[in-house]
Amino acid sequence: MKPTIYLAFVDDWELSGDGSGEPYELQFRPMRELVRIYNAHGIRGSFNAEVMQQLTFRKFQSEHHELKALADEWDAAVQETFRQGHDVQLHIHPQWSDAEYKNGAWNLRGDWSILNYSPDQAHQMINSCQRYLEDLLQPLDPDYACVSFRSGSWCIAPSPYILNLLADFGIVFDMSIVGGVRYETRRIDLDYTNCEEDFLPFYPVMTDARRVSNKVEPIICVPTNHFYGSRRQTFQHHARKVVGKVKSRIAPQSAKERTGRTVESYGHEWAQSSHASTLTRVYEKGVVPYLKGKHLISDLAQLDYALMREMLLSIRRRARATKLTEIPIILENHTKDIRNFSDIECFVAEVSKAPDIKCVTLSRLARDLQSGRFQIKTAAPQ
Repeated sequence: MKPTIYLAFVDDWELSGDGSGEPYELQFRPMRELVRIYNAHGIRGSFNAEVMQQLTFRKFQSEHHELKALADEWDAAVQETFRQGHDVQLHIHPQWSDAEYKNGAWNLRGDWSILNYSPDQAHQMINSCQRYLEDLLQPLDPDYACVSFRSGSWCIAPSPYILNLLADFGIVFDMSIVGGVRYETRRIDLDYTNCEEDFLPFYPVMTDARRVSNKVEPIICVPTNHFYGSRRQTFQHHARKVVGKVKSRIAPQSAKERTGRTVESYGHEWAQSSHASTLTRVYEKGVVPYLKGKHLISDLAQLDYALMREMLLSIRRRARATKLTEIPIILENHTKDIRNFSDIECFVAEVSKAPDIKCVTLSRLARDLQSGRFQIKTAAPQ
């Protein structure tokens, strides 16, 4: 018997991490296109609205009227999406906390990881962002609440306080853990390569979400899905990246004029700063993926239709191996990175007809977790 997969289509709705980008091209237009696709196939999606950006636009709007117009459009897009039955939940990029706006461009001087702020500073950020979203959406639905959280740049562990803070604000579950992810960049240093659970919902050790607690905790972790692409798809993935880099060098200005950012500047923020030798880096990036498959976050903006289908096969295979009858799965997406909606639409159409898949919003997932529909993992007592 196939388990039923409760699949959440989740989008991180934001500008680039360095504040660059044209909101109409990276946020408003692609959000509406994604909503159109969802509506056409009877699916309700979820958008993790990055609220620190919006608070910062509001902060500077009296001095810069163009920011007020963009902030008003942000509110309108979120409310329009919510009215159509889609979910909106909490996402925070703390680098907006110390922003400077000059000559139409942002300089974000805050640290990119919320874990590097004091508990009081993190409390203030979560409080102000949650309040903004709830004040915006409760007039449309008095029962609306922020019940899920994804931390900017995936930064959730380890931390002596962040999970307790989220629980204090009524967050039911966090979805910032992605098994196998390791970032050592100029902005972020995190290591999720040895998470004790990276597929099923679990109660986390409250000081380290990479570990499974041996008891019920006040918050749940639901990992964002990851998988390993086949050798064939890994080769095609590498080939597309090479072609994309060549195209961006041939016509970099046209892309920048359209979106307000360049692929080069965005990639620079996420370039690994490992001190490993060149030979080691070549082995890890160019050889290991062909030996064991390329590790991929289930981020639809980064996958073509063939990889999305491989991802779904991986989800079904892992779900069957659990012997459970009902399993929640969270997919990722970044509207700011989507260049071709056709692959996503093909995948959404396929999923909408699958008898073993039920598409759910994050709010529905929170209710199901609280009602006991899903088994929540705990570690064996020591």
